[in-house]
Amino acid sequence: MKTINKKDLPIKIIFYVLTAVYGGLCFYLFYNQSLQQTYSDSLLFESDLPYHISMVVDDGWYYSLTALIYAGLYRLANGTVFIAAFLAICSAATVIATKKFLDELMEDGGAVNYAGALCLNFVMPFFIRWAGMYRYVSYQSPNVWHNSTYICMRLCAVIFMYFFVKYEKDYKKENLNLKKWLMLTILLALTTFVKPSFLTVFAPALALKLLWDLIKNKIKFIRVFLMGLTVIPSLAIILWQNSVLFGDDSSGYKISFMETFSFHADHPKVTVLLSLSFPIIVFLCIAVGVIMDAAGNKTNKKTLKESVKEICGNKDYIFTIIMAAVGFAEAILLIETGKRSRDGNFLWGYSAAMFFLYITSFKMWYSFLKQKRWIAFVLCAAVLVYQIVCGAIFFTRLISGETYFMIG
Repeated sequence: MKTINKKDLPIKIIFYVLTAVYGGLCFYLFYNQSLQQTYSDSLLFESDLPYHISMVVDDGWYYSLTALIYAGLYRLANGTVFIAAFLAICSAATVIATKKFLDELMEDGGAVNYAGALCLNFVMPFFIRWAGMYRYVSYQSPNVWHNSTYICMRLCAVIFMYFFVKYEKDYKKENLNLKKWLMLTILLALTTFVKPSFLTVFAPALALKLLWDLIKNKIKFIRVFLMGLTVIPSLAIILWQNSVLFGDDSSGYKISFMETFSFHADHPKVTVLLSLSFPIIVFLCIAVGVIMDAAGNKTNKKTLKESVKEICGNKDYIFTIIMAAVGFAEAILLIETGKRSRDGNFLWGYSAAMFFLYITSFKMWYSFLKQKRWIAFVLCAAVLVYQIVCGAIFFTRLISGETYFMIG
């Protein structure tokens, strides 16, 4: 049994108090969102939540796990208060799940993991009005408070990724038993049942990882095959959801470069970079470190190949980069046609992938401190702090009633 470090107890108490306060503020926000009328001219507490509730209560459209939960909670309370409470619990639980995920990635993180979990759930794009005047819709963000299905999906995704990272070691050592395999399969299926967006970025990344394991790491085919099978139930779910949601719909898909990113941004190519400011600056600092290692002390230097291999050894970091790249490719190339042509639904998978890239980039940034790379550490910290401030401003204005289309 893990003993409690008395030195960490005050930090732990502060973390849970702040998380509870955050959950309370989220309840206030979501309850006000749930009371708004669909197709209203009012922009107060604007969100997708009234539409999601209406699809269940008024239309009887049970297309996801959240729809079933909303239906039960609405009937139980004869209103939306329990739905708002449920979403607030999901938001607070995501902070706690992020902390657990950071513990798995950074066993020596200590108090940093508590702070990181809170900060990473507030981080927003690096706002520059010239690039995009709207704090949210001009950019792409890992944190969203207006879409209830994304809020629920991300919680499930964080829990799934925690176990995926934890059991991936067992998979390579032939210790992935039936219980662990079922855990991964069920959690991924639940995440997909809530919202299929996460699967669209995770499944391609997993396919590339398994192919690498088979060819480069010489892992037995049967183990690679069994890990791949964890995705099958989720694929069945996504096909069923597609038939329920779009079976009789004239909408479709097309390839259109940058169209989604260009809806509300003055300079979309810039806002794409600003949305990933912290991961990009961390990556550049890593690249500079690799080059400096290769050109360092002749008596004790790493070759470029050795330095790159060491970075690639951070498999969780590399996997989230692949996920983000897949999500970016989907969002930048694909768009729906018909009545959903401006909904930007291909962005949800990218947003989820961004969240995990921010988490692993946080891990890499913390390693700069241990390596005493002070310039890199401070530079990345400055970027991260500004993005947290942007998130705090955005969230504060949301709970004051502003629309998520807020300007400046």
